[in-house]
Amino acid sequence: MTGLQLALASGTLLGLALALLVWRLAPSNPDLVDALDRLSPDHVVPRRSAGLDDAGADTGSAVDRIGLWAMKNLPGGAWAHTPRKDLAILQISEARFYGEKVVWAMLGLIMPPLLAGFFTMIGLPLPFAIPTLGSLALAALFWFMPNYNATDEAKKARIEFNRALGAYIDMVATGVRDGSSGQQALRSAAEVGDTWVFKRIESELRRARYMTRAPWDSLHGLADELGVPELDDLADIMQQSGQDGAQIYNNLRARAAALRSAMLSAELGKANAASERMYIPASLLGIVFMAILVTPSMLRFAT
Repeated sequence: MTGLQLALASGTLLGLALALLVWRLAPSNPDLVDALDRLSPDHVVPRRSAGLDDAGADTGSAVDRIGLWAMKNLPGGAWAHTPRKDLAILQISEARFYGEKVVWAMLGLIMPPLLAGFFTMIGLPLPFAIPTLGSLALAALFWFMPNYNATDEAKKARIEFNRALGAYIDMVATGVRDGSSGQQALRSAAEVGDTWVFKRIESELRRARYMTRAPWDSLHGLADELGVPELDDLADIMQQSGQDGAQIYNNLRARAAALRSAMLSAELGKANAASERMYIPASLLGIVFMAILVTPSMLRFAT
């Protein structure tokens, strides 16, 4: 390494250290919506998504402990957008999510220098700028990898949630038809299933009972927390039954049928899209086959 390269590397590291120091000491700008929500008199402390928000420092994994350290020491603006609704439906704590972001970023920082060292060992040294810039770019890219994973997994979880919700609405309708009240039908139907969707609804209804809240109010809160508007529709129907004693059996059956129809339409759309993608390789294969047949005749005609 020449003296110029050493001076550039030293200046880069010194500038990076100063930038990180200023970033750490600069006051962070709090989210106004979250601050006002916490100061609201109607604010309710949210449930623990994965049960490790506080206990993670003692009984959680290394990723949870890294996340807790990052939450305490890194400025709030470093996290950009936190997909809280996606984390809630996946039952992932924010500590684990932040820990995964730090681990992914560290992985991105380490990979280019390791590759550069490997190329140096085989006699193909790389310029100093390539692994340095590669580390920064890869760390920035990997920093958002947990966001992408959470969004993708949450989308699949919401599809599974809606499938189970259709069956849950049918069971609630059956309970109402048999003479149960709206609250009893909601609780009885939630106790039947053993999947995570039913257990999540049952836990929310039990929590509402302990807090002496109406179950549909808790379902409204759960729908907003998980980002599942279909559950919000169920809460609206049950709230109507609690207010004026309306006959809701037909409304529940219609809502369950509409939910299944929407899911079927979505599955048909995915199947049609997959079928259309299959036409592309088949068409290319036909073009290649026609070229094989036509090429000898064209060559004979040209000669």
